[in-house]
Amino acid sequence: MKRSNTMPIGDAINAFLRQEGLETPLNEHRLINSWNDVVGEAISQYTNPTHIKGETLYVKVKSPAVRERLTYSREKLVKLLNAKVKATVINNIIFY
Repeated sequence: MKRSNTMPIGDAINAFLRQEGLETPLNEHRLINSWNDVVGEAISQYTNPTHIKGETLYVKVKSPAVRERLTYSREKLVKLLNAKVKATVINNIIFY
């Protein structure tokens, strides 16, 4: 017997997450966890992404020099982080 309404399990899970309102929090969690991979080990030693609020990622920075460097790379980081999670989760980063 052949079923006509079958779908791949990945698509079914994504549909369930979207329906239950869990897709956005999951993507936010993935984005924060991917910070170290995107910025590299040297920068990650001085930074800590704390939370996302209203499509803005907040990152605590221990060094003023690193903060300055990251400020100039803000747009590139937004694109790289969104690409890493394959979704548009953030559109801005605030370094504090």
